[in-house]
Amino acid sequence: MDAVFRALADPTRRDLLDRLYRQDGQTLYELTSPYSMTRIGVMKHLQLLEDAGLVVTKRRGREKLHFLNPVPIRLVHDRWVSKFAEPWAAALTEIKQRLEKPMEKVFEIYIRTTPERLWTAITDRTTRSKFQFGSHIDSDWTVGSRYELSHPRAAQLISEGENLIVEPPMRLVQSFVALWDDNAKAEGTSRVTWEIQPVGDSCRLTVTHDELREGADEAIYGGWPMILSGLKSWIETGEVLTTPGSLAYG
Repeated sequence: MDAVFRALADPTRRDLLDRLYRQDGQTLYELTSPYSMTRIGVMKHLQLLEDAGLVVTKRRGREKLHFLNPVPIRLVHDRWVSKFAEPWAAALTEIKQRLEKPMEKVFEIYIRTTPERLWTAITDRTTRSKFQFGSHIDSDWTVGSRYELSHPRAAQLISEGENLIVEPPMRLVQSFVALWDDNAKAEGTSRVTWEIQPVGDSCRLTVTHDELREGADEAIYGGWPMILSGLKSWIETGEVLTTPGSLAYG
């Protein structure tokens, strides 16, 4: 948390986050061009943002792309803001933080656990409901098999897809089709990749939601910060977070 607050204290770094908010997945050249400072100066700011977890980078050929990671902001919200805000206020904050017209979204979080326990949390029917708004996931977790996400209070499936790559306990790649309403169904198929990497006594979990339609409905990807924050809370403390999304199917 201290690293997040230090990173946000500088106006240039806040401006870099605002620019990634408006257009995600930018190169260093694209981010450097509006500033009078040197390329090295911008790189130092980006490195501080990356160290704080607010920016995640991915290689695409020879280019290094930068993505805004809203998960640390969500953790700040869950720790302090949600204690005092009404659910509607938390929902408005979440909407404000979502990005416009994404092609690819990258979310990253560190959780004190083992890869095996984290994999089980992601794939176990009962555990999944603890951090994904009460929804259950069902699959045999083999390559090419189907998975379904359902909720006891929903009349239809929440989402479904195919398990494209299954490499326990490190990597899971799935197609994703949202089914909760007509607008979601109209978005078609996208892709979600879960990547688990051990780091000391913890794991770095990176969730990449890509192959999104340009200008896709924000509801398709906007829930990931809440889901990952809930996953961290459940594994590390055994507590279930109360979020606006938990009431989505009531």
